Amino acid sequence: MASSPTILTVLALGLLALLCAVGPAAAQNCGCQPDFCCSQYGYCGQTSEYCGTGCRSGPCTGTGSGGSSGSGSGANVGNVVTDAFFNGIKNQAGSGCEGSNFYSRDAFLSAASASAYSGFAQGGSEDDGKREIAAFFAHATHETGHFCYISEINKDNAYCDSSYTQWPCAAGQKYYGRGPLQISWNYNYGPAGQSIGFDGLGNPDAVAQDAVIAFKAALWFWMNNVHGVMPQGFGATIRAINGALECNGNNPAQMNARVGYYKQYCQQFGVDPGSNLTC
Repeated sequence: MASSPTILTVLALGLLALLCAVGPAAAQNCGCQPDFCCSQYGYCGQTSEYCGTGCRSGPCTGTGSGGSSGSGSGANVGNVVTDAFFNGIKNQAGSGCEGSNFYSRDAFLSAASASAYSGFAQGGSEDDGKREIAAFFAHATHETGHFCYISEINKDNAYCDSSYTQWPCAAGQKYYGRGPLQISWNYNYGPAGQSIGFDGLGNPDAVAQDAVIAFKAALWFWMNNVHGVMPQGFGATIRAINGALECNGNNPAQMNARVGYYKQYCQQFGVDPGSNLTC
C-alpha cells in the first residue's frame, strides 16, 4: 500500500512488487496467493510453519504479545467508531481536501457491516477489537493524510504487472493507490473487485468514486493481509502493509508516524496499545 503523499515511496513500492511478487495479491513482503500465509522468514505456505509464530500476513494463527487469537466477541464497531472519532480525524485534513466530502462514518459502517468483513475487530476480547480498529484507522490516517486524499498524488505509474496473467490489465487503466489504504496494482484491484462486486480491472476508479466501495476495498485488503497478524502487535501490521519500505530502519519517520496515530487512537478508546509497536 503506497502512501499517497510520498512519491519516492510509490516508486520504491513498484520496484519491490516487481521483484518479489509470487501470486495474486497480497502482502508486500511475500506476495502470497489468497489463503496463504507469509511466514516469519518471507515464504508462502499454509501449514503451521507458515501461519504460526511470526506469520507476517494472511490467515495467521500464531499469537504474540499484542493480544489474543482466540474466539471472542470483540468490539462493537459502530459503538467504537463514533461520529466524534471519525470526524475528529477527517476535520484535521481541511475543507479544501478532495476527501472531505467523500469519506464518511456512514460509508465506513456500511462497508464494515458486509458479511465478508464480519471478522473485523472480532475474534478476541473487546480490547483486542478496539486495538484492531485503532490500527486500521491509524494506517488509513497515515495513507490518506487524515482522509484528505482519495487517490495518489502521482498518477503517472500504471502499476500494471503483466506477470499476473489471471489479473490482466485493461487498456488505458491505471492501478495507482485509491481509497483509505491506497490499494494499488492490478493483482489487488482484480481480486478485490471480484470479491466486492465491481470491475476492479476495467474500472479501478470505482474505488475513488464510491466511498462504500473505497472502504470495502480497504477492508478487503485488511482482512486478507493484516487482520491475522494483529495478535503480534501493531508493528506486525506495519510490516504487512509497507514493511519492506518502512521496517528494519528503512524509514523510521514514516513508521513512527503510524505508531503515533495508533497510540493516540488506543488512548481515545481507553485501551493499552500493547507491545511490539514498531517493526
